[in-house]
Amino acid sequence: MNRAASHVKTIAKRELSSYFASPVAYVFLVIFLLLNGFFTFTAGQFFERGEASLAAFFGWHPWLYLVLVPAVGMRLWSEERRSGTLELLLTLPISPWEAILGKFLASWIFLALALALTFPVVITVNWLGEPDNGQILAGYFGSLMLAGVYLAITCMTSALTRNQVIAFILSVAACLFLILAGFNPVTDLFTRWASPAVVETIAAFSVVTHYDGFQKGVIDSRDLLFFASVIGFALFATAVILRNRRSA
Repeated sequence: MNRAASHVKTIAKRELSSYFASPVAYVFLVIFLLLNGFFTFTAGQFFERGEASLAAFFGWHPWLYLVLVPAVGMRLWSEERRSGTLELLLTLPISPWEAILGKFLASWIFLALALALTFPVVITVNWLGEPDNGQILAGYFGSLMLAGVYLAITCMTSALTRNQVIAFILSVAACLFLILAGFNPVTDLFTRWASPAVVETIAAFSVVTHYDGFQKGVIDSRDLLFFASVIGFALFATAVILRNRRSA
């Protein structure tokens, strides 16, 4: 167990350091912070709302992550395949799961860092009023879980192809489905030919449905189970893809 944890830690450190080896990471962080500020204060009409709340801040995250998270994760396995280092990585005395977890955790930590750098928004809302900081903390946790879901899906699509652009497009399409599954226009479309049980099942796959609770300050075990299940399934699918690649 300690040996496996050591392997995961080593891969995670290697992957995380590779992000900051080029200006790309810093450019991403700046873009992420600027877009968060724009969607919160301008598009989200933060000051016009007249309330000490970060509802506008968290409400845009499913859409903001739709592009930014795939941009971070599209290189995870595509770059390994393109450069020919995937075969070398898979021949090392480590299991595919250790490599997958190491790479995934490194990217998730990077996204967590980007999210943590938005702390001035929390300071601002506390300076302007008396918000429910417990609700804000739950919102941050839900946002991090949401980013983990998008990242795990991107990890899976990245393992499918050596082309980063294709991996990006596939992950955006998959994540977009997880957003739209619970939207009323989509569910209304399905009600025309499907039973209510089928419609409810489709709506249950919407990340927005499960993310809403966190925004309200409620951490529900069912929402946690949903996010953990999607992450686990996507990483399991990544392992299957890489295992087939290894045996090919």
